[in-house]
Amino acid sequence: MTSIDLKPLKEFQETKDGLPYIHRDISWLSFNYRVLQEAMDSSVPLLERLKFLAIYSSNLDEYFKVRMAYHRHLVLVNKSTKQELEYDPKSAIKEIRRIVNLQQEIFSKVFEEKILPELKDHKIYLVRRLSLNEEQQQFVEAFFKDNMLPYVQPVLLHQKRIRPFLNNAALYLTLWLKPIENPGGDDEFALVKMPSDQLPRFIQLPPSAPGRHDMIMLDDIVRHSVSWMFPGYAIEDTFSIKLTRDAALYIDDEFSGDLLQKIRSSLTKRHVGSTSRFVFDREMPDAMLTVFKEVFELEKNDTLREGRYHNNFDFFKFPDFGLNDLKNPVLPILAYKILENEDNDIFAKISEKDRLLNYPYQSYASVLRFFEEAAKDPLVTHIKITQYRVAKNSQILQALMDAVENGKQVSIFIEVKARFDEEANLSWGEKLKKAGVHVHYSFPGVKVHAKLALVRRMESTGAALYSYLSTGNFHEDTAKVYSDFGFFTKDTRLTSEVARIFTFLETVKVPQQEFKYFLVGQFNLRSGIEQLIDFEIGQAKKGKPANIIIKINSIQDRPMVEKLYEASRAGVNIQMIVRGICSLVPGIKGYSENIKAISIVDRYLEHARVFVFHHAGEEKLFLSSADWMTRNLSFRIETAFPIYDPEVKGDILDYLQIQLSDNVKGRVLDKNLSNERNKAESDFPCRSQVDTYYMVKRKMEEREKL
Repeated sequence: MTSIDLKPLKEFQETKDGLPYIHRDISWLSFNYRVLQEAMDSSVPLLERLKFLAIYSSNLDEYFKVRMAYHRHLVLVNKSTKQELEYDPKSAIKEIRRIVNLQQEIFSKVFEEKILPELKDHKIYLVRRLSLNEEQQQFVEAFFKDNMLPYVQPVLLHQKRIRPFLNNAALYLTLWLKPIENPGGDDEFALVKMPSDQLPRFIQLPPSAPGRHDMIMLDDIVRHSVSWMFPGYAIEDTFSIKLTRDAALYIDDEFSGDLLQKIRSSLTKRHVGSTSRFVFDREMPDAMLTVFKEVFELEKNDTLREGRYHNNFDFFKFPDFGLNDLKNPVLPILAYKILENEDNDIFAKISEKDRLLNYPYQSYASVLRFFEEAAKDPLVTHIKITQYRVAKNSQILQALMDAVENGKQVSIFIEVKARFDEEANLSWGEKLKKAGVHVHYSFPGVKVHAKLALVRRMESTGAALYSYLSTGNFHEDTAKVYSDFGFFTKDTRLTSEVARIFTFLETVKVPQQEFKYFLVGQFNLRSGIEQLIDFEIGQAKKGKPANIIIKINSIQDRPMVEKLYEASRAGVNIQMIVRGICSLVPGIKGYSENIKAISIVDRYLEHARVFVFHHAGEEKLFLSSADWMTRNLSFRIETAFPIYDPEVKGDILDYLQIQLSDNVKGRVLDKNLSNERNKAESDFPCRSQVDTYYMVKRKMEEREKL
């Protein structure tokens, strides 16, 4: 497939003082292109490729709601504030638009020239309105009248008198009209809402031949039917549009007044924010675009060309017609029988040794059982948990409410500033409060992103603490598609510090005793990581082995980038696995010759954070909730917790080695943002997610025999 020049302009490749540093938003666009590459890859099953188109589109939509809106606000700040920035926001907007426009061209070519023909090879046809046979036309017309007519909201536009409000991310069809009785008169224009928020985007049609699967998109049903809505006009052409609005929550002062009420008030404004992107069919004539720019008061930087269809995240719901051979082969979820078996006392099994779970390869049932058993165990007195993103029908939170009924003291810290989950989190908070759970909410100016749970249980030896720690959210749904680690422990070195973190969250009183084992955001996370890197630097300068392995979602924090450059110059060997943003630039002479970085995009979303330091052979290994972004290291409560159990540590190191060897889905991160395939040491194909599954399966089977 056609490649594109994603190499950023010089001002986005380094900072003002010459430090190699790729702007976070340019790097993110490169990550999203890696998602698009999966849709281009003919070795990926066809329906999975459609899913990657949906992921790309969904990612980009959120990006414009938040990041592009952020840059547009920076354009408006005063001159002195702009001078403090490392880049010009106007130039950033221009560069982002350049890259996105190129990517959208690729997107359209992938869909039109690759995906649609291959769907036809499997007798799946996405039929356009001009290709409908008579029976299908009758079906479409009946479907429109029976299901769509109340929702379409046709509006004849008048630039100075009628300026309809475009709903955030809603689809509209624009019409270019000619009066039938006065064909030489002025052109007129109209707008019709496409009710994709009310109805499925893909509608199955009567098949035009035996064995065929004929479908039509909702958009084309509207196109077929609009002539009924504008009698007296000839329709010259139709083009789709969509407007994305700024979805950031602007809270001027988090430190005074009622923060929860301010968040609730801000949420009501989310869908009426200013324009962050107006997308339109690239076939729309410039003269028509000019009219709509005037009608909706759009600037040049507001508009972006796309293909015939928008909101392509609807491909998540594309019918599969039972064609499972067009999907990834099923990897059956592996049950962790030691913890899931109801004949086993889950607390006794955790007491025996630390237990590691690797999602989504292993079942999340162990986590659910941990909370459900704690809720009904008469020996359990207290349960505490943090929640960042909450599942819609959370079994975990239901267990907490059951625990209250059973006489337990239950405490939960809910972060209500979790972007796009604010309303759900507030709703759960109210429900839990009514059930008798002690609910604590967001801190002003700080997000709580740590993934912690604690259970206090009275045993023969006295009060015992059990903890569940994770790199991902307490979310049953995302555990099926996010690659994360979950960790159960009774190790008092760890559980005692988890208890102190919860005391801080509940009382907002700074712990008098420093954290000795955990690295905790707002306390010692940044300094602790820097000290561990400094130790490797010292070892390298002495000519001793010095190695670091970092697996994270994103790295953007400049001081941390500089620290890794310092380590590289000293001779520390650094291997990185970075899924998304990577502002650090590997392989630059004088800065990062000893740094190699890859990114893995595959069937599961890579989400685990792991930090490994050689530490003179002691091998210090941490699992963490924190990426190396400034927001994580400076403005959040995050945790990085050490792994002591030799078996657990060995499993994580084996996992990392498989990831570093991935030469199927791994892509090299470099200054050119070329996203070329990783060339691992072995020519034998290594697809880390599949190989990890079979490694976990083999180890589980071996241990069950013991």
